[in-house]
Amino acid sequence: MSEPTPYQLLEVDEDASFDEVQEARTRQAQQHSGDKKRLESIEAAYDAILMDRLRQRQEGKIKVPEGIRFPDRLTPPPASFTPSTPSGSPAWLQRLIDTPSRSDILWPAGVYVALGGLSIYPAANDSLLQLTLALGVGSCLYFLNRKEQKFGRAVLLTVAGLVLGLVLGGVFGPLLSTAFVSTEKLIALFTFLTLWLVSSFLR
Repeated sequence: MSEPTPYQLLEVDEDASFDEVQEARTRQAQQHSGDKKRLESIEAAYDAILMDRLRQRQEGKIKVPEGIRFPDRLTPPPASFTPSTPSGSPAWLQRLIDTPSRSDILWPAGVYVALGGLSIYPAANDSLLQLTLALGVGSCLYFLNRKEQKFGRAVLLTVAGLVLGLVLGGVFGPLLSTAFVSTEKLIALFTFLTLWLVSSFLR
């Protein structure tokens, strides 16, 4: 007794359409869902029919619809895409925010901790506060300019950070001032904190 052909295994005629072959494969797979060996023979028969149709098409014997996918064809690679910015975040904000490395965070933090320590030093006077603020502004300008090499942008961000820090310090400084730390020193600390955030997380 001869081996059944792939068409006989799927119980379709040799001139069956591609849709009929697919339907037969699905029907046979459902009927024999618990028989692993039979399922393998069904898949092998289906692949053999597709290869036979491909060979016949290459020889010009049949015209196969373009929608058929043959097993030896590689799936086309997915089209490259540029990730879009989140809908809630405008493009200009995405260009402004930086994702700093650890050194980009720690170096400015070390500078501003040192300046903050000098500012709250008990013997610090107005002249020392002005000097530390000037150094803080210069440091922020340096760190920002180092990232993008855009001096004008670095100046604008530094000025914005300075103004924001002074405003926050002016609002919260009087509320938090004590006998040991004056309002002026707290304003300087708020300013250093803001300048550090700007120099670390903006560009």
